[in-house]
Amino acid sequence: MAERVTFIKTGGGGYYEEKKSRFIAAVYSISSEEEAASYVEAARKKYWDARHNCYAFVIGDNNEIMRFSDDGEPSGTAGKPILEVIVGRGIHNCLIVVTRYFGGTLLGTGGLVRAYQKSSLDALCNSSIAVRTKGSRITVRTDYNSAGKLQYAAQKNEWMLENIIYEADVRLVLAVPEKMCERVIKEITEITSGKAQINEEKNIDIEEPIQPD
Repeated sequence: MAERVTFIKTGGGGYYEEKKSRFIAAVYSISSEEEAASYVEAARKKYWDARHNCYAFVIGDNNEIMRFSDDGEPSGTAGKPILEVIVGRGIHNCLIVVTRYFGGTLLGTGGLVRAYQKSSLDALCNSSIAVRTKGSRITVRTDYNSAGKLQYAAQKNEWMLENIIYEADVRLVLAVPEKMCERVIKEITEITSGKAQINEEKNIDIEEPIQPD
């Protein structure tokens, strides 16, 4: 697996209009070419009266499979620009389908490229995107006073706090990327004056939500 993999958690929709041509985009998380084909076919059925249903997708943590289709648009004006958006944002296992309703005016090569990319970007902005990486799940058992300090540190340093369990003492569960583990454990030890019980479960998959540009 690649060190860091950016992927779609929940796909969103996008829209762009130029000279009465409407571009309706949808983002999907996929794991196979067959799954991509089923989403494309569903778009064709849903928008049966549209002129074009163009798409692009990538599959694999290292983009082992990349496909695109202009679906009747001039070569290089639709599918490839959509693919460039996906690859440019570093997203994996992702399909974007853009449906075009022709508005009666030709947009030209530049206009088409711009429209397909803008609608794709809008759909990505409305999607939930995350990064998967390797790391550790760190469980800290400490007193209530130190727990408050650790919560503050977690918020300040953007540590991923998965859970807090309040009993006679407090257990905090953190998901920490591999490269940060040593530093985080050191800081936890300093905050709790070495009195906390720290358990580290290594080599787990961590998902960190990110905001698209």
